[in-house]
Amino acid sequence: MASKNNIGQRRLVVGAHYGVKDWLAQRVTAIVMVVYTLILLGTFLTAQNFTYEGWAALFSRQWFKLFSLVTFLGLYYHVWVGIRDIWMDYVKNAGIKLALQFATVLWLLACAAWTVQILWSV
Repeated sequence: MASKNNIGQRRLVVGAHYGVKDWLAQRVTAIVMVVYTLILLGTFLTAQNFTYEGWAALFSRQWFKLFSLVTFLGLYYHVWVGIRDIWMDYVKNAGIKLALQFATVLWLLACAAWTVQILWSV
């Protein structure tokens, strides 16, 4: 007679199986945000032109626009992973959970579009 337990190879594995990928993505996006913050802080502390023109000159450089865009896209993905986990863990009703996730995706896409508009208007 076989015993029914959840140990060994007969264990029933359930779940979405994206934990390690999301854990790693959160760490990588956090590192990108730290590097961006340090560059911005270093630029601020060493800058001699504290006017709008000085900051506009910094953000008019193509490499800084791209680095800013990558950082903000990383921020939005970082937020998505965190908020999605909150919705999945604490909202039990599937319909409400889906609506909240959909609203979150729309909000983050709108923020990403607004980020592109702001960065390329400088």
